[in-house]
Order: sequence, then C-alpha cells, then structure tokens
Amino acid sequence: MSWSIVILVIVLLVFVLKQVNEYERGIVFTMGRFTKAKSAGWRIVVPVFQRMVKIDMRVKAVDVPDQKAITRDNVSVTVNAVIYYQVADAAKAFIAVEDFRYAISQFAQTTMRNIVGEVTLDELLANREQLANRIREIVDKETDAWGLKVHNVELKDVALPADMERTIAKQAEAEREKRAVIIKSEGEIASAENLAKAATVLAQAPGALHLRTLQSINDISSDQSNTVVFAVPLEVLRAFDGTRK
Repeated sequence: MSWSIVILVIVLLVFVLKQVNEYERGIVFTMGRFTKAKSAGWRIVVPVFQRMVKIDMRVKAVDVPDQKAITRDNVSVTVNAVIYYQVADAAKAFIAVEDFRYAISQFAQTTMRNIVGEVTLDELLANREQLANRIREIVDKETDAWGLKVHNVELKDVALPADMERTIAKQAEAEREKRAVIIKSEGEIASAENLAKAATVLAQAPGALHLRTLQSINDISSDQSNTVVFAVPLEVLRAFDGTRK
C-alpha cells in the first residue's frame, strides 16, 4: 500500500511540477485566463485547470532576407539586414501578437524598404549606419506594444544591378584621374614658380649664369657615354677677339 502511494505521488509531481530555466519566463493561464509570469525554478501547475507556456528571454538574431527596393533617385537595389531583439515582457509577447518572431521579421522588411525609398543611392551607400539606426528606432517603437526590445539593426549588404556597378566603377576611375591631373598641374605650377625665382636670382647676380652653365657641363660630363655640344657665349668670343687686337 505504501509503495502505491509513493508511486502515485511521483506521478502527480511529474505532471504538476514544471521547470522554468534561468533564461525563460513561464506564462501561466488558469482556465484560459492569464494569471502570472513565473521566474526560474520549479513551479506548480495544476493539470486541466492550468497551462504554462515558456518564453525564451535571450537576445535573438533575425536574418531579414533580401529585399528589393527603389531609391529616391529611381535606382533598383537589393538590401538585406540582421536585427537583434529581446523579449522584454513575456506576457505581452505571447498574448499581444500571434507569432512575435514572424511579426518582427515582416515589420523589419517593410520598414527597410520604406527607409531605402526615402534616400538616394549615394546616401544609402554613405550613411548605412544612420539608416540602420532609423530602422531600429521605428521597429523598436512599433514592437514595444508587443513586449519586445530591439537592440540593434545592421545592414549587411547592398547589391546593385551589374550596369550600375560598372557606372559607379567608371565614375570612381574618372574621379581618381581628375585628382591626378589636379595634383600634376599643381606640381607644374610650383615648379614654374621656382624656376622663375631661380631665373630672377641668376639674372641679378653677375656671373651667376656662367657658374650655373659650368655646373651643368660638369654634371653632364660625369657620364662618359654622353656627347656634349657646348655653345660658347658671345661674350667669350668677343673676349678672344679683343686679345687678337
């Protein structure tokens, strides 16, 4: 008789005691009506009259699939993202929306398409972090009524049509060539200014031009393979004529 009672008690405990893990909350319904949310531990749930649903409270990552959108300047792009959220109120998350995982994914997709449609392609490529923050703010505000908290949204990839990628590549190449021409022209201007200053100094100093000429000849003659044709200044020739007389 005593063994029968022990077995009966064990069977009742199996059906009555429910374990709630540390990362979960137990939502208890008594005769179909929400009663309370239970924290971690062993909890008594009366069969038939009560039912408990466990809600995971950990941060979850939802991969928002590729979404085709058109930017404000009529460029077709494909964008995907990942959203990190957490259940803040277990009762709301289970009662207010049928499937909060599916609901937040769908709402994030719609919001992402709307945000992309409000900006140009250049703004989308240059301000991805700001756009992700706008998406996070909108989704977080809307899902607050569902008992959810959105921690972060990351735009993973922005895919462009093949012809648009080629156009952007040509534009970037043209921009690099433009900068190279500007830098080269600035260097030529600086070189011309320095030459003009050097010519002024040589013209003002007596004999400076001849010394510079001799220095140039010395530099050229250091290589034996060079053939130097030296044009003698008229002043030197006139000096020779004077000695003959």
